[in-house]
Amino acid sequence: MGFQWIEGEFLSRPNRFVAQVFVDGKQEGAHVPNTGRLQELLLPGVPVRLRVHEDPGRKYRLSLRQVKYKGIWVSIDSQLPNRLVGQALVKGLIFPEEEWDRIQPEVKEGESRFDFALHKESLTRWIEVKGVTLERDGWGYFPDAPTSRGTRHIKHLQSLVEAGHEAAVIFVIQNAWAEGITPNEEKDPAFAQAVREAAQAGVQFLAYCWRFNGQEETFIGKRPVRFQNGQDL
Repeated sequence: MGFQWIEGEFLSRPNRFVAQVFVDGKQEGAHVPNTGRLQELLLPGVPVRLRVHEDPGRKYRLSLRQVKYKGIWVSIDSQLPNRLVGQALVKGLIFPEEEWDRIQPEVKEGESRFDFALHKESLTRWIEVKGVTLERDGWGYFPDAPTSRGTRHIKHLQSLVEAGHEAAVIFVIQNAWAEGITPNEEKDPAFAQAVREAAQAGVQFLAYCWRFNGQEETFIGKRPVRFQNGQDL
């Protein structure tokens, strides 16, 4: 990946953006690139992997990128899912039967900024990416905390479909234990309801899984997206 990694031990998380870790025989602060709660992952004493930054202008020289959970590395880098989906779109691992004239990242549409817009002749397919880290009993759940922004994105995608465009939400499962993904109605009923209504309107909901060995990401494949009542999206 072109940068240095270091392993350590998670100690505490004083706030959303900072963790205290034990590395090289001492306690040190590290940036957390994920504002989710991550309560099932960031437990005192768990092994972590951190990226070492050489930029002297940074407040913390370390950023916490991966956590060991049930014997495997789980990425908590909220920027990574977009990169993984972008690579998979270019390689044809997502929408393998389709070819696009242009794959455009970070596209503003109205008051929203979507992660990708896929263009083919007069057709545009809007893509929003969501990273999934929460796992229970072999199943992934999103979100792990209420997300009004996520709900707004889903509703906007629905309006685009109703206006004649195509749209999809791609869940990136960053925990290889998870066999699928469910909208987390317990944590955010508004988000789950928005997903239900958007799916009925024609928004696609897809999930793909990657495995992390500590340094590299391996594409595993597609996973089902399913409501808690067992209904597939």
